[in-house]
Amino acid sequence: MTRHNPTFFFFFGLLTFSLLLGCTNNPERKRTPGDFIDDNALEFVIEREIRAANEGFDQAHLVTTVYDGLVLLLGEVASTELKEQATEVAESLYKVDPDKVYNYLTVGGPISLLARTNDSLLSGKVKTRLLVAPSVPAGKVKVVTQKGVIYLLGKITRSDADLVVAETQKAFGVQKIVKVFDYLPEE
Repeated sequence: MTRHNPTFFFFFGLLTFSLLLGCTNNPERKRTPGDFIDDNALEFVIEREIRAANEGFDQAHLVTTVYDGLVLLLGEVASTELKEQATEVAESLYKVDPDKVYNYLTVGGPISLLARTNDSLLSGKVKTRLLVAPSVPAGKVKVVTQKGVIYLLGKITRSDADLVVAETQKAFGVQKIVKVFDYLPEE
């Protein structure tokens, strides 16, 4: 009889929960599975086009995140020219609003696998805090972590954003919070 490690089930559950969290609603309309698929497809296209634009991106660590039209570029590139080129490529693509591209790429070598694992765990902690906190609109926000910095994306009101940030600050290990919100009018 095979015995499974409880840690495996915890991480599997956390991964499933994280994926389902991206399929929730916002105040304007419900996010459909099609929205989720569109965001993921656009992430793939943006990263592919950036990498095709210059051989310098071959050694770069790129993390492209799309959520409700907001585009977040994270990771490490070798030069400021590559960082600027990544923005130009992303902004030039069809279905991308140039005003909603946020480039937080850093110049330097790729971070270690251990640092990436820690970032994933920190994202999971923040997502869990947001989900269990009363009156926090967890389903309206996507959480991405890079080097201990939490990036919060979504279409949300300023008052809801304040609730999300306040709860995110309570998670142990958060070094900084960057809000990448498209603010909606208060109801």
